Amino acid sequence: MLHDEGGTGRPILLLHGLMGSARTWRRHVPWLRGYGHVYTFDAAGHGRPAPAELTTEAFVADLAAAAAPIDEPMVVIGHSMGGLHGWCFAAAHPDRVRALVVEDMAPDFQGRTAGDWAAMIGSWPQPFRDEQHMVDFFGPVAAQYFLDSFEERPDGYHLHGEVPVWRDISEEWGTRDFWQQWSQVRAPALLLEGEFTITPEGQMREMARTPRESVTRYEWVEGAGHLVHDDRPDQYRAAVERFLDEISR
Repeated sequence: MLHDEGGTGRPILLLHGLMGSARTWRRHVPWLRGYGHVYTFDAAGHGRPAPAELTTEAFVADLAAAAAPIDEPMVVIGHSMGGLHGWCFAAAHPDRVRALVVEDMAPDFQGRTAGDWAAMIGSWPQPFRDEQHMVDFFGPVAAQYFLDSFEERPDGYHLHGEVPVWRDISEEWGTRDFWQQWSQVRAPALLLEGEFTITPEGQMREMARTPRESVTRYEWVEGAGHLVHDDRPDQYRAAVERFLDEISR
C-alpha cells in the first residue's frame, strides 16, 4: 500500500482522492523526486479492504501505520480526500509532518449527501471496454484519473472498490466538520483550489485565514476543475515548487 517511488532527501508522501489510487500521481512523481524521496499510498477501500468503521480517524490510523517506515518528518501532499486525511494526520501526528499541501478540499460539507452520486456511479457501464471508451465517457482529464485507478482485466476496466464503501466515506463528510483538526495543524501549508471546485464557496480561503502557528499560502487556479494537478499540471507544479523552495529556505 506504501510505494517507494525513489529520489533522495526529505520524504514526500502523496495521498490520492476518493476513487483514486497511488498511480494518479505518476505524472508528478518525476519532478517531485528533485525535492526529496517520494512515496505514494493506496488508501484503504481502494484496491484493498476498508476499515471496519468508515471514519476519517480510521483511515488516518491506517495511513499512520502504513507510513511508519518513514522515520523523519514528511512533506504530505494530498488531493481531495487525501488532502483531508493529510491535514488530519498532521493534526494527530505533528512530529511526523514537515509541511502540507491540500488540493481542492474543505473542512465542512455538512448537509450534503452522496446518495445521488453513488447511484450515478452504480449506473456506469461495467466494465469499460478500453481506454477510448473511458475517454468518451468521462472526458480526457477524468478518464486519465480513472485509467490510473481502475483495475484492468482482460475484458476491460473495472471499479477497484465498492460503491457503498465510497458512498459512506463521502456521507461521513456530510455529518461533521474538520475545522478543529485544521486549526491543530502546526506545519506550514499550501492550499490549492480550482476555479470549478467541488468545495463549499469561500471555505478554503477561510482556512488560509484560520490562526495557526505556521504560515498558510492559498492559491486559486484559474480554469482548473477538481483535479487541479491533472487539469492544470503546469500551474500546479509551479505553485508546489514555489512552496517547497520556500520551506527549504
